[in-house]
Amino acid sequence: MALSVGTKAPNFSSTDDQGNSVSLADYAGKTVIVYFYPKDDTPGCTKQASSFRDAYSDYQGKDIVVLGVSMDDETSHKAFKEKFDLPFPLIVDTDGSITKAFDVEGGGYAKRVTFVIDGDGKITKVYDSINTETHATDILSDLGLS
Repeated sequence: MALSVGTKAPNFSSTDDQGNSVSLADYAGKTVIVYFYPKDDTPGCTKQASSFRDAYSDYQGKDIVVLGVSMDDETSHKAFKEKFDLPFPLIVDTDGSITKAFDVEGGGYAKRVTFVIDGDGKITKVYDSINTETHATDILSDLGLS
């Protein structure tokens, strides 16, 4: 069972698709969308990532950060990001530590679950039933931003 609304989000530190260090604490004071997905460059995951790409300009200027997380490595993330022109970081979780901390481990891959985390680090929304094609705009609508 994924972490629930009202829970403090676990801090994590890893690298992104470019090899940069990334920590949840880096985004204190901002709303952070952490979306977990099973695998780079697969049909559902591509639709979901593309929904964030297509709505990305709507997230800009609202102090919202989008982070994609899967258990793929940096090379896979980089290729996926370049192939689909994704404008947000993809976080490397090859050891599954972030996936496990958020309790979305699905037996060697991350389950498709998205968390909205407020500026104080509390989880304000959890999405575990996702329409991959409209997910990014669904979140904006739920947050009253569309």
